[in-house]
Amino acid sequence: MKAITYDKYGSPDVLKLTEVEKPVPKEDQVLVKVHASSVNFGNLVLLKGEPFLARFAFGLLKPKYSIPGGDIAGLVEAVGKNVKQFKPGDEVFGDLSRCGWGGYAEYVSVPEHALALKPSNISFEEAAAVPMAGVTALQGMRDKGKIQPGQKVLINGASGGVGTFAVQIAKSYGTEVTAVCSTRNLDIVKSLGADHVIDYSKEDFPKKAETYDVVIGVNGHHSISSYKRALKPNGIFVHVGGSGSQMFQAMTLGPWISLTEKKKMGTFLQRQNQEDLIYMKGLLEEGKVKPVIDRCYKLSEVPEAFSYFEKGHAQGKVVIIV
Repeated sequence: MKAITYDKYGSPDVLKLTEVEKPVPKEDQVLVKVHASSVNFGNLVLLKGEPFLARFAFGLLKPKYSIPGGDIAGLVEAVGKNVKQFKPGDEVFGDLSRCGWGGYAEYVSVPEHALALKPSNISFEEAAAVPMAGVTALQGMRDKGKIQPGQKVLINGASGGVGTFAVQIAKSYGTEVTAVCSTRNLDIVKSLGADHVIDYSKEDFPKKAETYDVVIGVNGHHSISSYKRALKPNGIFVHVGGSGSQMFQAMTLGPWISLTEKKKMGTFLQRQNQEDLIYMKGLLEEGKVKPVIDRCYKLSEVPEAFSYFEKGHAQGKVVIIV
């Protein structure tokens, strides 16, 4: 089968389309014929081996996993004898980040807990855009941000992969959403249901008098103190993504602020979870959430997809058609 492989950390140029052996599912695995995958920030970490601490999980001197790719959507071709949830012919989608990656390939064998049945009302390409970004948005707001109906929520970086899901999920919880994005993305974010939109090129939200119950930082370079000013007295800030210095502040200053004040501030890492994937399936089938896809690339064009994605200007998700 064809797959994107690499044997050293580096730029997208180290990714190569090669022929590798088609996997055979173990007793507790599902063999999926992959129709589509997508690109996430975690894929960049896996590619570059940066930040360096990530190498303790992904391989210190060279990549531990030769085939990258976390999100998949496809068709079940075969199942191991111990698999209970799926059968050949099922349309599925899933997150491979906790079970060896490997999504940039024509086939992959994965544990059944990494998959869920694909929503019936969306395409494979749309389904492949959901698992990592959608579940990150869900867990960040629900579990870390503890959003409640009627709250005021601000999402900084609302037009990217995680941000577009965050806006829609926040609205599904009955919150009042303020989205921060660039001028070119205003219409997209409004179409997703944001109640208010701030163009960061014209307004600096930390300098506004408005404060929020929950603030989600998906992108940008604001300091922790800036986010703190945007919080209500009992507000919660959740760092999902942004600059390296912002992440460092969230990891070091965030816990101190949380201990000494009523405001809670911290960083968050998504964890693959089948129950949350099934929850996202429900939102998608109910029409409460719809994936936003910026561009699609062929499997052979994965290096170009990474080069585009790392510029940081994608509107929604970058999808790989396998």
